[in-house]
Amino acid sequence: MQQSNTKNRYILGISFISALGGYLFGFDFAVIAGALPFLQKQFVFDAYWEGFATGILAIGAIAGCILAGQVADKYGRRPGLMLAAALFAISSLAMAIAPNRDLFLVARFAAGAGVGMASMLSPMYISEIAPAAIRGRLVAMNQLTIVLGILITNLVNYALRNNGADAWRLMFGLGMIPSGLFLIGAYFLPESPRWLIRNNKEQAAETILRKMGDSAYVAESLSMIKKSMNGAARINYAAVFKRAVLPALLTGIGLAVFQQFCGINTVFNYAPKIFESIGASKDDQLLQTVFIGAVNLVFTILAMALVDKLGRKPLMLIGAGGLCLLYVLIVHALQSGSGMLSGLLLAAIGTYAMTLAPVIWVLISEIFPVGVRAAAITVAVVSLWLAYFILVFTFPVLFEHLKEYTFYIYAGICAAGFLFTLLRIKETKGKNLEEVEQAVSMH
Repeated sequence: MQQSNTKNRYILGISFISALGGYLFGFDFAVIAGALPFLQKQFVFDAYWEGFATGILAIGAIAGCILAGQVADKYGRRPGLMLAAALFAISSLAMAIAPNRDLFLVARFAAGAGVGMASMLSPMYISEIAPAAIRGRLVAMNQLTIVLGILITNLVNYALRNNGADAWRLMFGLGMIPSGLFLIGAYFLPESPRWLIRNNKEQAAETILRKMGDSAYVAESLSMIKKSMNGAARINYAAVFKRAVLPALLTGIGLAVFQQFCGINTVFNYAPKIFESIGASKDDQLLQTVFIGAVNLVFTILAMALVDKLGRKPLMLIGAGGLCLLYVLIVHALQSGSGMLSGLLLAAIGTYAMTLAPVIWVLISEIFPVGVRAAAITVAVVSLWLAYFILVFTFPVLFEHLKEYTFYIYAGICAAGFLFTLLRIKETKGKNLEEVEQAVSMH
């Protein structure tokens, strides 16, 4: 089904608007790092409150995922994206003007809820409106905007570092700009044709599909969507644990947990701590975080070109195997205080950004049956946020006791992830969502 350039541009445009949720995810993930030194003085944070202020984003994200699943199923994907955008905007303002610690933490929790909603709804929406041939690249766009959000926020934080004791208020307040743009953009998005057909609004779905492709594309899309809807009841969370769905659900949870337990977010969040352990100066530590952000961006762009060419499974295998090897080398570099450490960590970031980071989001958005997709993605993404919370809170303790040997744990997890991918993951490249559902159910 060949699409015209004009229609491909339309699909790209609405995918980009949806992917702005990823940018805000990146913003809230990164902004706390620049703000923490100011918050410590403003609210007299000790180590516990510092950790809690960082981690409460993940707790809010879990609540946001659950809320998003209910909103997306009952009211549609578009209202869910608009609610996420509104939460981002309100929480950015609330954090910026917070008069005390408790109100700041409530606002940070609300920001996490927006992050959780966006982390689920943006890839779900894109996967449902994108033609099979370019779906991987378009869903990977969500990861690209996350990476851009992190990099741009780090640069803004750096620029604002000398703006006095209230610089942190500006750091958080500036989040209202991308939030507002996302809210306006989401208002003009079309609803997912799959959601419309499932809710007996076939004419509206057909109108939207005509904007995306020619008559043959519309007819085939309508036929495939209707076929997948046969016998599909209104979803509920109990349905995702039924025997027919359980293999796909366990695969989705496994992918989500592996994306975090592979350990790479320890490098993103604790790079200065890792470099400090081999005697690097403060300037060198800061310089390394800039390099990490740049490498992350470059390799995420490369991933977008590869995900629909090489396929999902080969990229997963390259990512898991490559990280396993690199972690072993990182242990030896930390032991010897080697100058190779920077290059190895950057290689690990690049490997992850090109493989596991975008591909796992693509697979989670693809592998679940249409009738239970919203609830199943919710369960998988909640698992991802729980795994992230566990990873970032255990690393400082592990690193204090095990030092460089901590990375052997992550190497072992990556080896297990390699085997899991080899044995459990089926290739979904080039298949429409209904064909993916058929392949997974036969697993």
